[in-house]
Amino acid sequence: MTTLILIRHGQNDFVGKHRLAGWMPGVHLNAVGQAQAQALARALGQVKLQAVYASPLERTMETAQPIAAAHNLEVRPREGLGELKIGRWEGRTLKSLRGLKAWKTVQQTPSLARFPGGESFAEAQARMVAALEAIRAEHHSKKSVVACVSHSDMIKLAVAHYLGLPLDLFQRIIVDPGSMTVLMVGSSFMRLIRLNDGSAVQDVKPQ
Repeated sequence: MTTLILIRHGQNDFVGKHRLAGWMPGVHLNAVGQAQAQALARALGQVKLQAVYASPLERTMETAQPIAAAHNLEVRPREGLGELKIGRWEGRTLKSLRGLKAWKTVQQTPSLARFPGGESFAEAQARMVAALEAIRAEHHSKKSVVACVSHSDMIKLAVAHYLGLPLDLFQRIIVDPGSMTVLMVGSSFMRLIRLNDGSAVQDVKPQ
């Protein structure tokens, strides 16, 4: 059995401007996001983490680093935890996309959606689950607890998989910046312990 603490990265300027960052380089945590990362490190300070994994993008690595440092661990980047590959939608605002037929598909029937020049939600879900299962295979003792810093949709897709939700319903799940979602996963069972728990960062102010 493995306890997976799935953490969405902290705030960055793309979140505030409602733009899609995707895999664009150079998207860093802003002052609030940096404070959120420190708050998460404090909140998890008494948890015996065996490892800290993260998407290789800057905003996730920057969120993971204080958590890992508090446990004298190194962040282990995993591409499988990386953001949705949204192709030509990178950098675009939500406002510019909402009128597109493809946007309605993304929101209403995501199982049919494929991002232009990117991947489908089904492919992203399979990638995320494969990464988590590989991590779980490495940390499978009864007391194994690992942190995995990733992105909103990727965490939502993982939760949908482990709960057995149809892909077309995954958009009903909310995962906010700096929140923690906790899954206990074994070979024959799964338990959702927390979902979108933002208590660690709710009072965060930029430092």
